[in-house]
Amino acid sequence: MPPKPHRVLLDRFSGYADEAAAYMRRRRVSRKPFARLYYAGGRAAELPADSTAGAELFVAAGAIIDLAGKAKRA
Repeated sequence: MPPKPHRVLLDRFSGYADEAAAYMRRRRVSRKPFARLYYAGGRAAELPADSTAGAELFVAAGAIIDLAGKAKRA
């Protein structure tokens, strides 16, 4: 006896929901703040936020964002 159509649809939907939930869990665990620097020669470097240079870049970026916000309001 074949399954009822609504059960097939429900199974497919719950499978998609499970995959989406797993994706969000993996993304949340793996995402950590970092700063990426691009150099003139095309080289790029990533600095984690908990490093000294990374923390300084985050402070500098925050100051630039604040200045840009003030200039936009004025």
